[in-house]
Amino acid sequence: MTACAIETTAEDDGAVSRAGFTIAANGAYAARLAGDGEALFPERWTLDGPEPYAVPLPAAQPEEPHAQLLPLVDGRVLIGRRTGGRYVFSLLYPTGPRTGELLLGAVESASLRLLPPSPDGVGVYALTAREHSTGVWRVTGGAGGGPEHVAEVAGHCTGGAWLDRTGRMLALNRRPAGGGPVKAVAVDLERGGEVTPLLQITDGSDDRVLLADPDSGLLLIRSDAPSPGHHRLGWGVLGSTLPVRFPECLRLPDAAVTPFAIQPGQMLTPEACAVALRIDAAAGSWVGVWRPAGRRLHQLAAPEGWLAGAGLWSRDGVLRLPYATRAVPCGLARVEAAAMAVPEERVPHPATQSAQSEGAGGEPSGRAVTPGVCKPVPLQQAPLTGRTARG
Repeated sequence: MTACAIETTAEDDGAVSRAGFTIAANGAYAARLAGDGEALFPERWTLDGPEPYAVPLPAAQPEEPHAQLLPLVDGRVLIGRRTGGRYVFSLLYPTGPRTGELLLGAVESASLRLLPPSPDGVGVYALTAREHSTGVWRVTGGAGGGPEHVAEVAGHCTGGAWLDRTGRMLALNRRPAGGGPVKAVAVDLERGGEVTPLLQITDGSDDRVLLADPDSGLLLIRSDAPSPGHHRLGWGVLGSTLPVRFPECLRLPDAAVTPFAIQPGQMLTPEACAVALRIDAAAGSWVGVWRPAGRRLHQLAAPEGWLAGAGLWSRDGVLRLPYATRAVPCGLARVEAAAMAVPEERVPHPATQSAQSEGAGGEPSGRAVTPGVCKPVPLQQAPLTGRTARG
């Protein structure tokens, strides 16, 4: 499964909001803060049964609105509570009529943000902001069982997308400590946080990775390279020498378009991956479905009570959108992407595609940015190449 809940700001474009609805790495569980007003409590959803159902996990006192949640693949829910200048972490689990709680430890930081669930289903990671650098912490899943510092990256880092299935390679969007444009970098957590440039379209452009699919290598990016001062949504493929594309169909007037889930399991055809997008405008929020090889963005009405920006794809192309209403407090709406699929003959094969075939098979009105002074997307130099194995 590939899923996450996304909430963006101008600075942290594509960041995963832990205050929303978060789905575990295997798609079996989800968690959110439920309740009204100040009476908030963690709630775990089970998603892999015949019908979804929710289990409340209240503690001895209500939770603060800024508490961060992340479900694990075994059904426990990690919670991070801000207390003074530190974050205290525990694992919550149902035990009879009460909530069991296992204290893990604390991280001293005035600002901390949990990253999306690691694809290996074991580790949970977080970023802490320092004056000139960003700390990467493994909150749980390490040898000691509690929080441990695993890397320090120079500059101010936001975002967070996993580039492989082992939880080793992490893409972050970094702004230099002295100021300058944001560039996506790859951080190798097994080499002490070794940093490698990942995305640089022009020297002066902001180039962010929003989502990454470890199976196909598909990357969803946002950059102002096509039109300085105006950020556009585009796509590329990890390891490809082709330029990033910026499809016109993803550019909507008076609306913000943010990807939140990529269809997994498309090993050799990243252009065929279905991508779910959250569309926000004055009229509200709704859903978009798009494929890189397609020619259009399909816009769909969201189910009533949609937990906006949350959803997950199955490998066979079914998008499941969580929603909660008074009548249905725990529901999943299903969208079949097959009806919006691109005919197979239109999907270019990555081994034979060319710049011309990509334009013909994909977005004829999209723009490919290829600066003359630097490589448009140094993804072919990404540290995943030849270094995916552990050890």
